[in-house]
Amino acid sequence: MPLALIGYGLASGDDDEQTLRVAASPTPHAEILEYVDKHLAGKADLKLDIRKFNDYVVPNTATESGEVDANFFQHKPYLDDFNKKKNTHIVPVVNVELEPLGLYSKKADSLKELTAGKTVAVPNDSTNEGRALHLLADSGLIELERGAGPEATLQDIADARGLKFKELEAASVPRALGDVDAAVINGNYAVDTGLNPSKDALASEKVKGNPYANFLAVKDGHQDDPRVRKLAGLLNSPELKKFIERKYQGAIAPAFGPVRG
Repeated sequence: MPLALIGYGLASGDDDEQTLRVAASPTPHAEILEYVDKHLAGKADLKLDIRKFNDYVVPNTATESGEVDANFFQHKPYLDDFNKKKNTHIVPVVNVELEPLGLYSKKADSLKELTAGKTVAVPNDSTNEGRALHLLADSGLIELERGAGPEATLQDIADARGLKFKELEAASVPRALGDVDAAVINGNYAVDTGLNPSKDALASEKVKGNPYANFLAVKDGHQDDPRVRKLAGLLNSPELKKFIERKYQGAIAPAFGPVRG
């Protein structure tokens, strides 16, 4: 996937000792970091240089190479898969928020209308496709093979109940919503297109106990960088919790605390 950097060059930015360079997806990650930078970081004697990316690869490779100090865009199943495939050494620091995956449709008003012959678009990357299929199974639309894990694929569907599937890059799924009968869309991309899983989705993930919380991450060995610890504290602060709840109205949910698993 090509580099997709919005508004910054990787070599740009303030390199003084207090500045932390953080790679982030535009929504909601960069928005959250911008709130921290504007309202909270000054009191903690911290400066942020926020680098915006709209892909899921470069933020980790840039963190691995040291071109940025940290990133904020991903969940644990994705990071585990990325580290294994790319031989990178990125580790989570602290959970921040959850972007519930939702099933949306412009043609159906209920799950009952998604009958045999209908087409559902799903993300094609290994972790988000499995996540999407589990949402469909939990909603009663398909049945997965016994023991199908978080990286389930279309081959793990025991009974598709006549549904057809279209696999697309996660960022492309919202644009296909009008061309299919329903689509499973990542929370950040849903927000970008004006969709809210708590209001607009036919089905959405539960927040409590969800393993897909997004977190601040760094290259292994940098967890105790004082700037990283300051940012981690601010990203789990009461002020940020209020901001997330107020701004996103359930489309993004606070999910503070240590990263498990």
